[in-house]
Amino acid sequence: MNRLQMHASELSKKTPVPQQATKGASSYVVEQAMARSHAEGQYSVFAPMHYEANYAYPLLVWLHGPGDDEQQLHRVMPFISMRNYVAVSPRGVTALADRAGFSWDGDEDATLLSQQRILDAVEQVKKRFHVDSSRIFLAGLQCGGSMAMRIGLRRPRDFAGVASLGGAFPAGRMPLRDLSGSRHLPMFLAHNRDSKRYSEEQSCLDLRLMHAAGMHITLRQYPCGDELTTKMLQDLNAWMMELVTGSRSSSEDLSWFEDAN
Repeated sequence: MNRLQMHASELSKKTPVPQQATKGASSYVVEQAMARSHAEGQYSVFAPMHYEANYAYPLLVWLHGPGDDEQQLHRVMPFISMRNYVAVSPRGVTALADRAGFSWDGDEDATLLSQQRILDAVEQVKKRFHVDSSRIFLAGLQCGGSMAMRIGLRRPRDFAGVASLGGAFPAGRMPLRDLSGSRHLPMFLAHNRDSKRYSEEQSCLDLRLMHAAGMHITLRQYPCGDELTTKMLQDLNAWMMELVTGSRSSSEDLSWFEDAN
């Protein structure tokens, strides 16, 4: 199973591209050149290869993990898809005191700021690219995944689906305040079996809560610690494309990947 180095401290190192990720692509370097950064707006944009202005693209909003920033988008998109999506990543609202980078942790004020930053980033991207407003996905890593769920559950009608990779279900501040809307919001949850951040026990408790709430959940468990792997990103792409094409059923999908291959 290929693991990616995702933290801001690794920005100076080139993330290795697994053999299977390069197949059929013009390559990582081409897409890096097409990815535009906007430091003044604290967000980064990813443009799909061979962008077609007449096609309404799904939009992926990516919330980076702890100790990283909006540049993480450029390192994950080649493993999700280089063609399927326009993507944007806003910077986390909480600067970390003990190390470089940012996080999505915080109180109600930080949550409201996160929500506004996400919505602003979406609006900026829609001014430049042809985006299908009914196919906006919100996804994140660890604390970014938890914030993606929190914002998605607050505004379930704004998103086609929400994904959390290694992030716990948001606790406190009434995450299920819009229960009716939440029941119609598809969710993808990637859990790391040996995670020290988000235990299997807590994952089971979260799953019970979401099941009791009548939510539509796709759960995958992977045999690793707190890493982000290429398999998770490939599965995220498959899940989103099934929703885009209308081929995904509305039933729960619970799977455990014990084979690293």
